[in-house]
Amino acid sequence: MDYFALKHFHMTCAALSGGLFLLRGGWMMLGSDMLARRWVRTLPHLVDSLLLASAIGLAAWSAQYPFEQPWLTAKVVALVAYILLGTLALKGPTLRLRTAGYLAALATFGYIVAVAVTKNPLPFT
Repeated sequence: MDYFALKHFHMTCAALSGGLFLLRGGWMMLGSDMLARRWVRTLPHLVDSLLLASAIGLAAWSAQYPFEQPWLTAKVVALVAYILLGTLALKGPTLRLRTAGYLAALATFGYIVAVAVTKNPLPFT
């Protein structure tokens, strides 16, 4: 696999991860039983694991590492925030908190994508 194939695989995993989160969050707000399905509980973890593995592969291949590259540092910090907000969104104690976590997680995901596209930790300036 070459660098560009790995990059496209990473982008595909990112799109799938975001799409699955969007779907699961919608089901959460609707109170759907779909969230209890086995594939809904396992597929996002598989996709996210592949996303992380491909990110590590890209960093190693390109010799660009977080804490050396400001834009990668921003992505890693935002990823931690996204994970925490996503956990709140799907497991929070009240619908109001879950909804707030969901919207904040979606905004954080958008920020991560914008940083990735612009390679700038302040992509909206």
